[in-house]
Amino acid sequence: MECTVSWTGTSAATGSRSGMTFLAETGSGHTLVMDGAPDADKPENGGANLAPRPMETVLAGTGGCTAYDVVLILKRGRHDVRGCSVKLSSERAPADPKVFTKIHMHFVVTGRALSAGAVERAIAMSHDKYCSATIMLGKTAEITTSFELVDISG
Repeated sequence: MECTVSWTGTSAATGSRSGMTFLAETGSGHTLVMDGAPDADKPENGGANLAPRPMETVLAGTGGCTAYDVVLILKRGRHDVRGCSVKLSSERAPADPKVFTKIHMHFVVTGRALSAGAVERAIAMSHDKYCSATIMLGKTAEITTSFELVDISG
């Protein structure tokens, strides 16, 4: 896997080469823009809030990784899954490096006649075996999960 991240160097506010916007080009040929938070004390060091922060993309990628696993595990088990979303909330260390210290993932899984046990098992398998992002972040963060089922049978 490869990715090239390049500083665009442009401030949207001033047009100068002082912004904190970065463009990531992935090995699969996709692009992602990231930006820093504005810095009121030193505007030349801050971003313009034009895109997600790099750590927000880490959290989003983790959610995508685990939701992908949950859906795939349920589909492979021949469960009639129709939707899956996961809301992640996190806490970070107050000092540098500001690693994630707590992450909670709340899944909403929609389908026909899904059992709570199957969903719980799929989430556990993702977190214990398949989702490399969750397993990696689990080295610094306490990761907890919850879920709810939305049954569209009927």
